[in-house]
Amino acid sequence: MSLSTSTDDPERSGEDAEVPPPGRSRARRVAAVVLTVVAGLLVLFALVAPDNLAELTPAAFVRIPVEALVVTALALVLPPRWRRVLAGVVGAVLGVLTVLKLVDMGFNEVLSRPFDPILDWSFVSAGLDFLRGEVGGAGAVAAAIGVVLLILAVVVFTVFAALRLTRLAAGRRTGSTRVLALLGVVWIVAAVFGVQLAPGQPIASRSAAALAFADLRQVGTDLHDKQEFAAQLASDPFREVPGDQLLQGLRGKDVLLTFVESYGRFAIEGSDIAPAIDAQLDAGTQQLAAAGFSARSGFLDSATFGGGSWLAHSTVQSGTWVDNQQRYNTLLGSDRLSLTRAFGKAGWKTVQDVPAHTEPWPEGKYYGFQQYYDFRNVGYQGPGYAYATMPDQYTLSFLQRTELAAQNRKPVMAEVDFVSSHAPWSPRPTLVDWNKVGDGSIFDPQPAQGEDPEQVWKDPNQIRHAYGKAIQYTLDTLVSYLKTYGTANTVLVFLGDHQPPVVTPAGVSHQVPITIVAKDPSVLNRISDWHWTPGLKPAQSAPVWKMDTFRDHFLTAFAK
Repeated sequence: MSLSTSTDDPERSGEDAEVPPPGRSRARRVAAVVLTVVAGLLVLFALVAPDNLAELTPAAFVRIPVEALVVTALALVLPPRWRRVLAGVVGAVLGVLTVLKLVDMGFNEVLSRPFDPILDWSFVSAGLDFLRGEVGGAGAVAAAIGVVLLILAVVVFTVFAALRLTRLAAGRRTGSTRVLALLGVVWIVAAVFGVQLAPGQPIASRSAAALAFADLRQVGTDLHDKQEFAAQLASDPFREVPGDQLLQGLRGKDVLLTFVESYGRFAIEGSDIAPAIDAQLDAGTQQLAAAGFSARSGFLDSATFGGGSWLAHSTVQSGTWVDNQQRYNTLLGSDRLSLTRAFGKAGWKTVQDVPAHTEPWPEGKYYGFQQYYDFRNVGYQGPGYAYATMPDQYTLSFLQRTELAAQNRKPVMAEVDFVSSHAPWSPRPTLVDWNKVGDGSIFDPQPAQGEDPEQVWKDPNQIRHAYGKAIQYTLDTLVSYLKTYGTANTVLVFLGDHQPPVVTPAGVSHQVPITIVAKDPSVLNRISDWHWTPGLKPAQSAPVWKMDTFRDHFLTAFAK
């Protein structure tokens, strides 16, 4: 869209002409120029800005958007009324695309993928939950209102910008036509020869149209995926297996399936925090060996990255690839055999312990747990730690006292979702004497003695090290729990749900560590053909499985 400000065009007339009234002040003329420049920059951003922060450089804006050439050409030939309609529609579309680009930037930065306009609305509620933990309910509502107003403002201002620019172009028809012709020739030449100032950002740009097309195509893909996934759910080799033929290799064992929030491969490999965590894992391996335990570790390729923990949990439990909310919702309405249901069918008491939940969770019934614990019914009287409602140590202590220390009971299978390693990673809990955990009041002084999240999050290095310390705390908790309460009938499976948000560099894999710990050697003998690494730390060459394959591997290994 031409930003020409030439005033000698004889074709300017009628409503298209902008003839300054006599005596208009210099300030008003300067303001008009500034307004035009701002309008041009806003439209240019909407048309050519990348959707990835790493690519947001000055070179990204030295481009000629073909969409602007087409709209300007139409504005020069359409009558005023239809030109305004064109500008309004184009401005609204560009405003929406600008919002999508900004959201894409956030998703690419945190989740290493763009926003899905159909399936990713579940992250809105997850984000509000996070804000409530950080700034309280009123602050979360205020932030949500602010975001909605910002979105509306971007769309409205982009519409006004498009109206102003098309009116100016039509009011200076001769000059605009010349500029349009020149830019058109340059665009064609640049397109033919692939000229670009920055990698992947050609001067002959058509990125706005490509983004709109990609989003529309994604909508079609999402609609088709629902039927495809339903067919996958129906094909379940374990659905009809009798209970007495399931999990015979674990009879009499208490099995704890524990998800360590944000425990990704980044924590143990390829980062400056990895050496400390690796040393901790090696020390934990030795301590557990002294207590009679052995471990095997590998990697899983997670169905999500940086967030969306429920997608990873359901992928592990169901043995299907649940990488979006639509698939998750479809799974919840199916009869696909979850690991929890398999254990229940085979005679275990099944427990779900989700301390992050503070409200009813009816959709969780899919998993088939017989006993459900969340923040509301575990008797915790201690402090919260930013997002984390309670320390992981309290979660395990409550489970031990309530379920695992009971007499004359069935073996227990429990899924436990830890939260102490959830962002913002400060303040963090520290371990206390297990005999003094009680109702959690003993933790009262800890948050005030910890780091201030606002200070930590001003420095990327501090954020990364706070994350590493949070992972170390949870790993310490697991090792200490096994040393304190573990028996010959304890089997612990712990794994990450996804790579951490914010701190993980772009392009890093979705891989997370997974470890099985047991004192009875027959347990690990059954998975010897998995070729996992001995100990709590998987070797760099350890096998990598897709996360949805774990259920079938596990049920097969312990079937007989």
